[in-house]
Amino acid sequence: MLSPVAAVKAPRTHNRRRVTGSSGRRSEGRESERQRPSMARRVFTSAVLLLLVVVMMCCGSGGAQAGVEDQSSGSRLQWEVITDDGVTMDFLSVPGLLKVGSGVFVVAEAQCKKNDGEDTFTGIASQLLTMETGNEPKEVLKDAKKNTQVMEEVTSAKEKKKVDVSRPTAVVEGNDIYMLVGKHSHEAAGNCQAETDNFKSGMLLVKGEVGEGGDKKIRWKETDGVPCTLGEKQNSLKWLIGGGGSGVKLKDGTLVFPLEGTKKEEGTGMDGKKKTVSLVLYLQDTNSWKLSKGMSADGCSDPSVVEWEKEGKLMMMTACDDGRRRVYESGDKGNTWTEALGTLSRVWGNKKDGEGKAVRSGFITATFGTGDEQKNVMLVTLPVYAKEKQKEKERGELHLWLTDNTHIVDIGPVSGKDDGVAASSLLYKGAESETNEELVALYEKKKDGGGKPSNSLWSVRLTAQLERVKEVLETWKEVDEHVSKLCSPESAKEDTSPDNACSAAIPTDGLVGFLSGNFSDGTWRDEYLGVNATVKKGAEEGASAAVAEKAESSDGVKFTGRGAWAEWPVGSQGENQLYHFANYNFTLVATVSIDGEPTKEGPISLMGAKMKDAENPVLLGLLYRNNNEKKWMLLCDGRENKGLSSPWQPGKKHQLAIVLQSGSQISAYVDGQPVGGDEQCALETTESKVISHFYIGGDG
Repeated sequence: MLSPVAAVKAPRTHNRRRVTGSSGRRSEGRESERQRPSMARRVFTSAVLLLLVVVMMCCGSGGAQAGVEDQSSGSRLQWEVITDDGVTMDFLSVPGLLKVGSGVFVVAEAQCKKNDGEDTFTGIASQLLTMETGNEPKEVLKDAKKNTQVMEEVTSAKEKKKVDVSRPTAVVEGNDIYMLVGKHSHEAAGNCQAETDNFKSGMLLVKGEVGEGGDKKIRWKETDGVPCTLGEKQNSLKWLIGGGGSGVKLKDGTLVFPLEGTKKEEGTGMDGKKKTVSLVLYLQDTNSWKLSKGMSADGCSDPSVVEWEKEGKLMMMTACDDGRRRVYESGDKGNTWTEALGTLSRVWGNKKDGEGKAVRSGFITATFGTGDEQKNVMLVTLPVYAKEKQKEKERGELHLWLTDNTHIVDIGPVSGKDDGVAASSLLYKGAESETNEELVALYEKKKDGGGKPSNSLWSVRLTAQLERVKEVLETWKEVDEHVSKLCSPESAKEDTSPDNACSAAIPTDGLVGFLSGNFSDGTWRDEYLGVNATVKKGAEEGASAAVAEKAESSDGVKFTGRGAWAEWPVGSQGENQLYHFANYNFTLVATVSIDGEPTKEGPISLMGAKMKDAENPVLLGLLYRNNNEKKWMLLCDGRENKGLSSPWQPGKKHQLAIVLQSGSQISAYVDGQPVGGDEQCALETTESKVISHFYIGGDG
């Protein structure tokens, strides 16, 4: 059997879960909504697989002022540099990268201690990042104390008291830096006139600027309270704090800060712990605040936010208690959030030592190329956990990922294997000349040694990774051009023979994976550089696989004998599942031909999808019954559906397709004709069904 081209596509718009309102309820598309068919995203195989800790300081206007005064006590807040020799730095966390002017700055939370640890407090550390020649990771803020500023409360009697601040979340506006910090409540929120209960914690907005001349340091100067009346529209929340790291400035000038909230209701999240949700806070003209009405599902924390393509559309990545990273989209200022199940959501895992590990990801957008050749992409840094053979302890190695919201490629490691990476941040500095384009990563490195872990921050210039990103983008472009010509109208006109399986041009919009002739050493490589398939010889005598001779339209893989097949992983890929969308919607297309008549009677398995459980049953599949009936049959949830009476013609190319819609509706097509007529096969149960892999050629 010759499988010249295989492709997979996944729907992009109708396979999403919407989360609306302040209650955080989810309208689950897979469980409770009948979704309309969409084939925007497919996998092809030709078998081809196209395959707030804020002092509620009554409700200030929200504008940045020179200090914040508590009207009930007459106290004010100010920032000071640490000068006490008895203070030492314990650890650094919550890293963020900011571009101010031509400089790149590190901002992080600093845990300080005094008197041998009896007195602890937190401040904000910052430093200009100097990237010398070379691309090795470099520790930053090594002498963090001199670069740390702490907040002090000054009373009317001129007494000073340090105030803990946490989770710095910053956005740059021109030459100004706006930073949200959590501040421990002094239980002095009585002045707030909000109708709802006061938050037990809150946030402060701090405005900073970089010194002029040789004084390239951030100075935090103006501090103001975030209006406590924000909680009036979020009655379900009792606590808010910044998500940490960097926010984003939208194209219309609005500043967006990712937030974490804790719910009031009794109950627990996914893992039995308190209910944490992710949402965003908008700041317009530095004085107009708006808290998003919508939020993530319960149990999703550590949000990172970007603006994607059209103005005002947000994408929010979160780390959830179930061990998967969920990605949400919003095009209405956060009133509703829709889980992007058809693209990025649940692709990446966040489990460490078998449990969900909530660490914030680096998450940014970048644009490469000019004019009509411009390409918008997202870049992500996340730890990949692997067990050490001797200690059996998982260590996080930071990887860089590239996606255009359709394809996803692991660009490779950023940190060392033994760094124990946690939270990270990314910054792309576009080229103002031919030599100053930069991609920089910043990450937490945990030092495990005898006692309490001590975190440090490391930066690395990703020069080689940036070049790899550009190479991948060029490859995507070339493959799109190649695929679009495989079954173009011109080629169909030129070849009008009945052997021509082309009926229309193959769409590349939503095309996720493509298997063609790139095969060696048992690996069938995805032309888009995403997920490769593994070709297996099978158990039967004489079964094998080899590269097929070059055909006029495409290459493929030739399977010889029954039992030879290829596995294209979905859930079996492990921690990070680039084809996770296939659990909800996909179209798998293959162009297949058989040399000669089958020598044995009985079903000939062609392609399908298997479930991830002990027995690996077939969820859906397409087979050919080589008996007197000569029928194509659809396997639906392990059962045979109605067939299509159409004999297999030796040597003829047949175009096969299997489709899953809304996680429950199954259909199949042979040369454009539905197998079983217009009747669709509905799965009896869908909630627990997880796809392990696609199989091509044999029965998997």
